[in-house]
Amino acid sequence: MRCDSFGGCRRTAPRFLLLTLAFLSAAIAASGQEEGSEQHVRVPKSHANVHGGPSSGRPVLVLVRKDTVLPVVGRQGEWLEVELSPELKQTGMVIRWYDDEERGWMHESTVALVEEQPEDR
Repeated sequence: MRCDSFGGCRRTAPRFLLLTLAFLSAAIAASGQEEGSEQHVRVPKSHANVHGGPSSGRPVLVLVRKDTVLPVVGRQGEWLEVELSPELKQTGMVIRWYDDEERGWMHESTVALVEEQPEDR
């Protein structure tokens, strides 16, 4: 309970709890994924960059060819975190890829959401 200098008291804990729950609900909705669902994206143009982090200022790891389908494993704002398969070392143009990098980041404007589940996964 919180009291001011005029003798008025009010409860702040329930309001704080409601705001916290609203924030968490919004964060889950903004992630664009429900638990258990799997999204995939396809490169619709000639190629797209996969960066080492969610920024165009981060190093490009690999250029991905047109029609390549990648699973989405996370999201931060307009950036999608995608899983990088070992096959991309043969099908993509590797720019800077170290052995421990299994994920990369693509801007959402460079990919298209795949409506149906890819058959090869």
